[in-house]
Amino acid sequence: MAFTPLFSLLSVITLSLLITTDASSRSLLPSHETTVLDVVSSLQQTQHILSLDPTLTSLTTTTSIPGSDPVFLNSSSPLSLELHSRDTLVASQHKDYKSLVLSRLERDSSRVAGITAKIRFAVEGIDRSDLKPVYNDKTLYQPEDLTTPVVSGASQGSGEYFSRIGVGTPAKEMFMVLDTGSDINWIQCQPCSDCYQQSDPVFDPASSSTFKSLSCSAPQCGSLEVSACRSDKCLYQVSYGDGSFTVGDYATDTVTFGTNGKVNDVALGCGHDNEGLFTGAAGLLGLGGGALSMTNQIKATSFSYCLVDRDSGKSSSLDFNSVQAGTGDATAPLLRNSKIDTFYYVGLSGFSVGGQQVSIPSSVFAVDASGAGGVILDCGTAVTRLQTQAYNSLRDAFVKLTANLKKGTSSISLFDTCYDFSSLSTVKVPTVAFHFTGGKSIDLPAKNYLIPVDDAGTFCFAFAPTSSSLSIIGNVQQQGTRITYDLANNLIGLSANQC
Repeated sequence: MAFTPLFSLLSVITLSLLITTDASSRSLLPSHETTVLDVVSSLQQTQHILSLDPTLTSLTTTTSIPGSDPVFLNSSSPLSLELHSRDTLVASQHKDYKSLVLSRLERDSSRVAGITAKIRFAVEGIDRSDLKPVYNDKTLYQPEDLTTPVVSGASQGSGEYFSRIGVGTPAKEMFMVLDTGSDINWIQCQPCSDCYQQSDPVFDPASSSTFKSLSCSAPQCGSLEVSACRSDKCLYQVSYGDGSFTVGDYATDTVTFGTNGKVNDVALGCGHDNEGLFTGAAGLLGLGGGALSMTNQIKATSFSYCLVDRDSGKSSSLDFNSVQAGTGDATAPLLRNSKIDTFYYVGLSGFSVGGQQVSIPSSVFAVDASGAGGVILDCGTAVTRLQTQAYNSLRDAFVKLTANLKKGTSSISLFDTCYDFSSLSTVKVPTVAFHFTGGKSIDLPAKNYLIPVDDAGTFCFAFAPTSSSLSIIGNVQQQGTRITYDLANNLIGLSANQC
């Protein structure tokens, strides 16, 4: 691979490269704020993630629930779960790092299309509950669900981070995808008419003494966007932006959070037909703002997570009820859209590059009277999407201050601004900062906006434009920062280096 000789070269002439780095950054004016990108470390991680074998790590080892019964949680009970990058659970199927990146970006585009379509349906007033799905003994179909882009079911899903919880009595532990952009919790269930491969055994509802199917008249069934009834059992369907879906029985069971505690009668989908999504994980943990999300069902007053670098084998934590947002380095208003309750909107006022404010009208980031626009935080989207006007202004400001850096490939997938850092070990780059309504701001680490797209030293500016009026802050920009959703006080807290 191109990285092996490059790394050897870096090891031999480190001093020379550091001199090159200093020379390449001298043209930045003293008044411009800069930070350092560690090129070598980033490239080392591109190799690590490709060589990682999940079967040799502790991630796929089922941890037994201790003999002492976890306590039942109430709305003030704190709890903490480990959080892992998806690529530490699923063995890489890619020949090199560039093909892995392109696969990620393809999944990412599909997810963004699904999110924007869902919000558009809500804004335009389409009542999804009035659209009668058809059950053909396999799949529930709904017209607008089929209008979003469809990619091969061989793709490994849009979710990027996993946590481990127990389901049933006795509890069976399994990896679940963490998703702040979804409400419905679900797991794959026996018997499977079509189940993808997961690292844990597929859940058998017959093995749980607390598993209960929901009737068609149950309030939880009535809260589903797409449901049907068969033999007085509630059936559910959830479709995602890449054409993947899960279909099965809607039920309740006990959910156990490690040794912290458990909650009875959590509504979750028991999927018998699940296609194209989340390979490796057993299902999805919905942390959105809707009534059926895990967050609402356990009556959490807050939750927080810190996303480690996806190319790292490290883990972090998902915490409920542990901290208020005001303790972070920065805070921002947590806003809600009256047209749709799933997504968490944040009050964003703009950006600065190199310490200088980028000229972007504040209206670009606002939710309008119809419910369109605004900025959401989403841990399942990778690359931050900005309305085209905002993206162009941010990119142009960054390009202006990096004229001294060697340009790379003109464009790669979503990215139109790339650099060749193959001869550098570190490089000084302009700082990029988010500015929030209320006056607070937070600087991003360089690795959160300049990311490797191959193992040969090509790095790209990791933002992308969207023709939608909706902007999305993705997980590349969230990495390394603990994000706290203070639901009781309607605040978002951001704490750097708190993983």
